[in-house]
Amino acid sequence: MNDATDADRERLRRWRLVLGGGAADGTGVALKGSEARMDAALEKLYGRGGPDDGRPRSGRRDGGLGDSAPSVARWLGDIRAYFPSRVVQVMQKDAIERLNLTRLLLEPEMLDAVEPDVHLVGTLLALNKVMPERARESARAVVRKVVADLERRLAQRTRSAVAGALDRSSRTSRPRRPADVDWNRTIRANLRHYLPEHGTLVPERLIGYGRRDQAVKRDVVLCVDQSGSMAESVVYAGVFGAVLASMRSLRTSLVVFDTSVVDLTEQLHDPVEVLFGTQLGGGTDIARALAYCQGLITRPRETIMVLLSDLYEGGDRAAMLQRVAALTAAGVQVIALLALSDEGAPAYDRENAASLAALGVPAFACTPDAFPDLMAAAVQRRDIKEWAERALT
Repeated sequence: MNDATDADRERLRRWRLVLGGGAADGTGVALKGSEARMDAALEKLYGRGGPDDGRPRSGRRDGGLGDSAPSVARWLGDIRAYFPSRVVQVMQKDAIERLNLTRLLLEPEMLDAVEPDVHLVGTLLALNKVMPERARESARAVVRKVVADLERRLAQRTRSAVAGALDRSSRTSRPRRPADVDWNRTIRANLRHYLPEHGTLVPERLIGYGRRDQAVKRDVVLCVDQSGSMAESVVYAGVFGAVLASMRSLRTSLVVFDTSVVDLTEQLHDPVEVLFGTQLGGGTDIARALAYCQGLITRPRETIMVLLSDLYEGGDRAAMLQRVAALTAAGVQVIALLALSDEGAPAYDRENAASLAALGVPAFACTPDAFPDLMAAAVQRRDIKEWAERALT
């Protein structure tokens, strides 16, 4: 069998898995062994009824997973055996959305079978208030695993980026070591001492980076919208809030809101507790949340406030904009994030986003991987709009 034939057959096999079989697929390929089992797992989730299987032809997706936790748990075990983790996570998310498996996630055997990921954590947090006690510990185990994975991925980068920015945000005229000299600023400050005959510059005054001390240098307020559309962002915000709170040079507060406001700052030592303190769903009152956050701010010029919201204001829009204007006028560095996720910007209120931009607060979505650099830029009081245009495009 030559290479071209092998490649053609492999391509046909893949198309057969995509198309799902039946007379219309046109490949003429029969699947065996593990491939047939993979196809069966895909069919249960993505298959449609047809004339050959006795199912209705209304276009509704097949409910072949069955209406019981054990059968779904077996299916989850199958897809974990046949597909890589990233594919399993996509299929789980599709199963929850397409086949309305939310109720079954309250069963412990289901939670023991799933592949933990951020989407699943968001779903579990939305179910938190109706979750029976027998499923609660399994749910916590899922959330704990995802949080641990996120912390391994993001915590050290966040601490390094922010700590470095804090060091460099303070200046000294007496740097202790060559590594502490800010050479760009030093050269600009001493250009008049350039000696052309020697082709050199003699610095009269050194400008260096201050070294880190134990004083609190910045206050950070995370104001997080916990409406249902923000689930993934809430998960990441909880993890980042805990990481920032672990840094002595920052004073970090975490406030979540819908139509009410909850201060979770006291739980920041444990991001799992933070996440279970949220209540996804409900309305949105941004103005009320901003009013509460204003009361937390004692050093406006040393404060960074991150408003994480899709900006659909269910309260007083005029009051919301007035609050933002007052915060920025007082010197608070306000950053509006439409999302903190890998999914990009969700649907959001464009009119409110434009109004915030007119107040000097551009609104944009940020990925978790870019968030440490965003916080570093905020610590150094760099132009956040310019940073976003450069870093996120």
